[in-house]
Amino acid sequence: MRSRNVFLQLVALMALCVASTISAKAEDTIKLVAFGDSLTAGYLLAPEDAFPVQLEKALRARGHDVTIVNAGVSGDTTSGGLSRLDWSVGEDVQGVILELGANDALRGLDPATTRANMDEMVRRLTERGVKVLVAGMLAPRNLGEEYAELYDPIFPEISQKYEALYYPFFLEGVAANPMLNLADGLHPTGEGVAVIVENILPSVEKLIDQIKAERASAE
Repeated sequence: MRSRNVFLQLVALMALCVASTISAKAEDTIKLVAFGDSLTAGYLLAPEDAFPVQLEKALRARGHDVTIVNAGVSGDTTSGGLSRLDWSVGEDVQGVILELGANDALRGLDPATTRANMDEMVRRLTERGVKVLVAGMLAPRNLGEEYAELYDPIFPEISQKYEALYYPFFLEGVAANPMLNLADGLHPTGEGVAVIVENILPSVEKLIDQIKAERASAE
């Protein structure tokens, strides 16, 4: 009977160790949220071709223990993003890739509103201790030079204000390339998303490095 009790205690101890290992592993995984519009959501693409999925796959291939939540909403403006920010980015999130603003420009919205919304989102995330990578946008040039002069500086200036990471143009290498965009000329194909991922990857790795450094300093 005693040997049986000892055996059961050993089994229980082993189960506890395994559970602890699994729990520790889960805590080690870095959780990012890709927070944006249709460019993030994967408009008209197969789920596996969406930006967050392709980015997570690329990061894992490079040895990063990371999960990326797709918080993209097609058609979203910075106002829409601000209204859903707090519940879209949970307390267990360490970093956010902020990709919003394209629809503001496409609709010709006042750049002052875009600036105020972007500022508030980055401020809230920074105050929560969430690391932010701002993915910049450029205004369509058919809106005129005056609009572009007000719109384009929003993203680098807010990034600098809050010491957030900054990637200059989310659609770098893809915009205006018919081979990498859907028929509407605005949304990337799966191949176009792959180009975006390749270009932004170093910036996302810097975001991960920041998160790891903060974790290490807290230990």
